[in-house]
Amino acid sequence: MTDRSLPMVQPLSGLPERVTIWEVGPRDGLQNESAVIPAEVKSEFIRRLVAAGLPVVEATSFVRPEWVPQLADAAEVMAALPEAPGVRFPVLVPNLRGLDAARAAGAREIAVFASATETFARKNLNRALAEQMTMFGPVIEQARSGEMPVRGYVSMCFGDPWEGAVSPAAVVRVCDELWQAGCTELSLGDTIGVATPGLVHDLINRLTTAGIPVAALGVHFHDTYGQALANTLAALQSGVTTVDASAGGLGGCPYAKSATGNLATEDLVWQLNGLGVHTGVDLDLLVTASDWLAGVLGRPSPSRVVRALSPSS
Repeated sequence: MTDRSLPMVQPLSGLPERVTIWEVGPRDGLQNESAVIPAEVKSEFIRRLVAAGLPVVEATSFVRPEWVPQLADAAEVMAALPEAPGVRFPVLVPNLRGLDAARAAGAREIAVFASATETFARKNLNRALAEQMTMFGPVIEQARSGEMPVRGYVSMCFGDPWEGAVSPAAVVRVCDELWQAGCTELSLGDTIGVATPGLVHDLINRLTTAGIPVAALGVHFHDTYGQALANTLAALQSGVTTVDASAGGLGGCPYAKSATGNLATEDLVWQLNGLGVHTGVDLDLLVTASDWLAGVLGRPSPSRVVRALSPSS
């Protein structure tokens, strides 16, 4: 690659010096693919992401195969994880059975996936919103008793395709339930990509006012309306230092068809590099990894930075 991969740098005041990128490509990015991707391809993708310097790579999910067939090979993928001291490989689990399977496969930290809205809770979890903690509570308790970190994803934090705008108070309530149950980190999901920066500032302020430390918050933006990078900047200005992203911009949500791709990791790294914010990620290697996967999938990467910097462009 050329020096096109080096953006001009001009820091902004009020931003963190370092941001942790929580890479979700191997799990969230690939779960919507209609053709089943071989475990060896997923494992190679993870190895390339680790080589690019990503500190957290969400490897897979221990859900029932009929729910997400793409992730039926979770144990095989876990068995092939690279030796990478200091790199974290969290996995998603829906219940105690998933937690047991994750532990047996060697997982050291997990995530649970909650909803901020009634309709999505019923569609995604097959239970009422008020009942979701009866499923997640025991999972969090058992994981924490074994000193496993637990991330709590909260979906539909800004908008729901069935219910419309989501009350910030409802989001704060679900986040507080997860926090009080023992989650060590919370990820705020804009599942259908409708948030704008003012909404992001407002929600983070409400959460910190409710007693949830900003250091425990991450953000997970979808780019449906082209707002993911703007919303990320708003989150950083509010003190957030963990940002979810998917290499190549892959992903969506199998239970919300209006949820298009995740924020592309390459686009995020380009912006952070230009702001002088450290990530530890080698953008050239990351672009190469996503370009390779795009070739495997047989279509161009959705990431603008990958398209701009790919050797084939």
